[in-house]
Amino acid sequence: MRLLLVGPANSIHLARWANALAERHEVHLATLHAPGDQVYDPRVRLHRLAGPSTRNYFLAAPALGLLARRIKPELCHAHYATGYGTLARLGLVGVRTPRVLSVWGSDVYEAPTLGRLWLRLVRDNLRWADVVASTSWAMARQVERLARVRRLAVVGFGIDVDLFRPTDRPDSDVVTLGTVKALAPVYGIDTLLEAFALVRRATPTPVRLLLFGGGPDRAALEALADRLGIADAVTFRGQIPHQAVPAALAELDVYVALSRSESFGVAILEASACGLPVVVSDADGPAEVTVDGTTGLVVPRDDPAAAAAALLRLVTDPELRARMGLEGRAHVLAHYTWAESLATLESLYASLVTPRRSRTA
Repeated sequence: MRLLLVGPANSIHLARWANALAERHEVHLATLHAPGDQVYDPRVRLHRLAGPSTRNYFLAAPALGLLARRIKPELCHAHYATGYGTLARLGLVGVRTPRVLSVWGSDVYEAPTLGRLWLRLVRDNLRWADVVASTSWAMARQVERLARVRRLAVVGFGIDVDLFRPTDRPDSDVVTLGTVKALAPVYGIDTLLEAFALVRRATPTPVRLLLFGGGPDRAALEALADRLGIADAVTFRGQIPHQAVPAALAELDVYVALSRSESFGVAILEASACGLPVVVSDADGPAEVTVDGTTGLVVPRDDPAAAAAALLRLVTDPELRARMGLEGRAHVLAHYTWAESLATLESLYASLVTPRRSRTA
């Protein structure tokens, strides 16, 4: 298939999709963003239409239209129901090709709350697509609340289970908790620190907390750890590249994700694939990818006491940690492998392209 992807070239998730698709298809990626740290397969043809700015999602539409008319894609797949969805909808006027629009989270949870113009923009883009693709069933339900779309599909972000796999850890009396998340309010790092303080006071078992991630709240969170009297047991490791995440997870005994809002749970699944038990909030995405009581424990958002109780169960019971870790790995292998996700996406594409090929044959 000849595919035209429209989205941010600096996204690790889009880079993974494009590189995998390029192994079997002709892939063009139209973007306003430079790739940054993302490395693309030479077979992915990058088309930088303009620089990243709000107005360029509108002004670059003619350039996208010219590109589409030149390469004649069999399918266009835009990413984000806000900026790039708008660029694709305006740029592909008059271009006869099936249209897929992937929603990513903030575009359908946050943008529609910014005002009537944003809500209308998102709704227009959702209705433009032949298929709206969501990474989770929870976010698919959010799409249905916003607009009546032609067709809705769930295509999750798959996990590379060869890269994310269990590793042997040296024996230690210290139980290490941790997360790999940006230090931003939405991810509930403050709740994690408060829960960790309760855990530390409640058990004689030595515990420590590793935080992998950068963000605007680092100074405030470091100050909170100091006020809670846990600064000596909390380490802020800073932002790390994705290729370093498996090594980071190998340092942990329990993975924690107490997000206030999250549309999927890639990091949680990566931890599960590594054989770690997880403690997660009941936000849509984390709750969907975690089997409560089997692969981990689900707790209410913004509830340090509930999170601490769940963490204490795992800190004080190594057999439970091991059992949930094994179940987590099995859960990912059964439902969330990269190969399965790629096959689902290609099947979706084929369902749109094959009928058109038959009509034009």
